[in-house]
Amino acid sequence: MTLPADVKEVFEGWHATDTADAGALADAKRRIEATDAAIANNNLNSKAIPYYYTGKALLGAADWIKGYTDDNYTITGTTRYYSPQFTKYDKDSVGLAYCSDESKAFDKNRKTGKVDKTAVTNKSYVFYNTRMDRNAKGVWQTSMLASVRGSAKCTP
Repeated sequence: MTLPADVKEVFEGWHATDTADAGALADAKRRIEATDAAIANNNLNSKAIPYYYTGKALLGAADWIKGYTDDNYTITGTTRYYSPQFTKYDKDSVGLAYCSDESKAFDKNRKTGKVDKTAVTNKSYVFYNTRMDRNAKGVWQTSMLASVRGSAKCTP
């Protein structure tokens, strides 16, 4: 997965001492990178998306990427991900909640190159709540993903 030079992702505090948590965290990071790479590279058929997503989360990711493609937009800037927190369900299922700071990330028109810069507000911060399930190959796939833009859990 390759991101353009103008797209940066920063993962703060994405470390885990438990082996399962570390694996889930690494695959969550790769899932985020895969999604951004699919958008940035205008790739509706990225093999990484069904690799890191399953179930309803896979359908949601496909719709999200298609929305960018249909509107002829891409992404640019820096997104910071922070405050990951785990809930263990069993040895092959975890909940992962985290925040993102999108105050320096923007949409960009593919045709014109114009960047839609928006003012920083509480809506620049997003709380994510996911469920991840380890598949037979050992990959932690995101099976459910919900987000709340402007959540007090993430706003400074």
